[in-house]
Amino acid sequence: MDWVQATVLAVLQGLTEFLPISSSAHLILVPHLFGWVDQGLSFDVAVHVGSLTAVLFYFRIQLRELTSAWWCQLRGGRGSPDSRLAWALIIATVPVVLLGGGFNDSVETYLRHPLIIAAATLIFALVLWWSDRAGARTKTLTDLTWPEAIAIGCAQAVALVPGTSRSGITMSAGLWLGLTRKEAARFSFLLSIPVILLAGVKKSLDLLAAPGPVSWLLVWWGAIVSGVMAFLCIHWFLKLIERAGVLPFVWYRIVLAVALFWIYL
Repeated sequence: MDWVQATVLAVLQGLTEFLPISSSAHLILVPHLFGWVDQGLSFDVAVHVGSLTAVLFYFRIQLRELTSAWWCQLRGGRGSPDSRLAWALIIATVPVVLLGGGFNDSVETYLRHPLIIAAATLIFALVLWWSDRAGARTKTLTDLTWPEAIAIGCAQAVALVPGTSRSGITMSAGLWLGLTRKEAARFSFLLSIPVILLAGVKKSLDLLAAPGPVSWLLVWWGAIVSGVMAFLCIHWFLKLIERAGVLPFVWYRIVLAVALFWIYL
């Protein structure tokens, strides 16, 4: 892997992890289209660490408040909107943990074909569009109930299929349940923290089990670029989503899906 490949893949990871366009699809397709060699587990771990660092830093104040409220309630204190949101995030993470452990190997083996990615990209573009149109877009995160959090968590588990988009499917579920666009995006970003952390831990364990040569300069570069791009993506997406809506991302996904069908059919 050279510097150009490392930079492109790090930028893709940082941007597409949080935009509703599927990071896994882009990280599979771009090397496939350009004939690049596999970037290796060490680089995968690095770009995940970069994305995780960005979202932790961006939401650091809210995360501190959520953790404090959750711990206070756990010790017998009264519940609060922050503690309820913390529990909602924990509950919403359970489905992807249960399904991810059982189906991840099958996904890696059978669901990485470009035509499957194209189909998922198109289908869930339409789901995102419909959810945005059908949802009331009036609720905030303080209105989110535990059954609704579980529903969003179950939707997140579908994102194991490349092309679905973790942020896209969780935003779709949130919008369908009546959250505003900004609140649906905020919950999606907060919910990404345990998922990215778990993915990073799994890849790290895989790396320890199959060690190989590591280009540490490229690894650090990938982590930094991914982190910077992820932070900027979160910042601007939350500012623009209410005004721009989801339609630009829906159209991007449709064009991408059509292009993939044209190339690989």
